[in-house]
Amino acid sequence: MLITKIEPQQNHERVNVYIDGKFAFGLMEEIKYKFGLREGMEIDRDFIEEVLLEEESLKAKNVALRFLAYRKRSKKEILDKLKDKGFDQAIIENTLDYLEGYNLIDDYDYAVSFVNDRINLKKYGPHRIKFELARRGISQEIIEKVLTEDDEYPRALELAKKRLNYYRGDDRDKIYRKLSGYLQRRGYSYQCISKVLKELIE
Repeated sequence: MLITKIEPQQNHERVNVYIDGKFAFGLMEEIKYKFGLREGMEIDRDFIEEVLLEEESLKAKNVALRFLAYRKRSKKEILDKLKDKGFDQAIIENTLDYLEGYNLIDDYDYAVSFVNDRINLKKYGPHRIKFELARRGISQEIIEKVLTEDDEYPRALELAKKRLNYYRGDDRDKIYRKLSGYLQRRGYSYQCISKVLKELIE
């Protein structure tokens, strides 16, 4: 088989490759240079498969890097993103290895940042934080490490005091139920909620 023509696409970062006079595939310029593709070059099917595999690997890395550009991501979030884009498992695993090799994904570091954000900005309780971390594929071991010293009570008390303003005019039992439900949804423990309610209502 002979490469008879290589022409740029409208997207100048990609080229069209023609083999034996017929369009064969599109490629990134980067891959063309990596494999030294040129017009008049003799190639075989094994070589084409190697080139296309490298193209797919580079695509997966670019998708992952763009996804990471906005904020930190867990390993599972990257995996799910690549699956959604249709990459096969071997490509996904190689991409994850590449990202970990350059410290671009680190579930422990991600969890620390996530916990700080949810505590300081959203005032979530530990139960909700644990649930959200687990949903993002963070291991139980890491979750326990990053939440070992979480003192939820001051945060819950602050939230509850602000929330009381919404319940003016309600009777004591209704306030108790509403405030309890609100703090549960924010992820606070039963013991913490009981302590807060005792201080503010009883």
